[in-house]
Amino acid sequence: MTYLVVIQYQPQHLARKHTICLVNIPVGNDITIAGVRNGQGPPLLLLHGFPQNHLIWHKVAPKLIQNFTLIIPDLRGYGASSKPTSKDTNDHSLYSKSTMATDMVSLMDSLNYPKFHICAHDRGARLAHKLCIDHPDKVEKCILLDICPTKAMYTASQHPFALLYWHWFFLTQAAPFPEDVIGAAPALFARKTLPSKALYGETAYAAYAAQFEDAETVHGMCEDYRASAKEDIEEQKADEAAGRKIRCPLRVLWGTEGVVGKLFDAKAEWRRVCVEGALDEEGSFAVEGGHFIPEERPEDVVRCVLEFFR
Repeated sequence: MTYLVVIQYQPQHLARKHTICLVNIPVGNDITIAGVRNGQGPPLLLLHGFPQNHLIWHKVAPKLIQNFTLIIPDLRGYGASSKPTSKDTNDHSLYSKSTMATDMVSLMDSLNYPKFHICAHDRGARLAHKLCIDHPDKVEKCILLDICPTKAMYTASQHPFALLYWHWFFLTQAAPFPEDVIGAAPALFARKTLPSKALYGETAYAAYAAQFEDAETVHGMCEDYRASAKEDIEEQKADEAAGRKIRCPLRVLWGTEGVVGKLFDAKAEWRRVCVEGALDEEGSFAVEGGHFIPEERPEDVVRCVLEFFR
């Protein structure tokens, strides 16, 4: 069963009167999805990335709740959501983006949202990419923040990319090596992957850093990356061979100082995986700053959401 529940570190700005406390969603495998629902208006699914959880939207959500009903979950493997483990160490399909996309579709169906908007960052954006392809009838419009398609990024891996995105190659190592290394120095790993506590704020940073102290969460994060290096690439190859592409209107943002901004032509990469005309070329743009756009440039995210989704 899957549930949407209110988690204990819910930000105060998410008003209780709008919060849905418990929803039961039958998707099998006893998976629990934790998060909050808040606001009024058309449904907007906000998806976080690594190494964070739903709190990444704490600077964005307060400015959107008057215009949208926000559904803000923790992805499986993160935060307070379930962290399943496969019995086969070579099988990472429990964290494939097609599987994680099904979590979100079931969640939204349970809330009676047959169609919805998506704004997603990092790992959540990779999930959203697959959701748009596998469930094209579910997505009205989509905004993806600071990623290019997974296959394209791994295929282009060279010296600068490997240095800047070192964790892509570390976290994909066979279990339990990365899990043990992180478990031996969780605070150090938090400082390495979350370089500026001031950027995130004390509450959010503490919640992110605490995830590295939880063995199940660390394993879930590693499985997420292992799936991207194997199952997700296989899925994208199959989609390409079958001609399956993103059909909904898509807008992409990326940071000028991030890996995507420095090493990739984001519009060109997304144009390749969209049907003609789906990518909003004029509305897609680079924002000043780095990778963590929802917390570093929340005003750009809010402006983009209000403009594109309304």
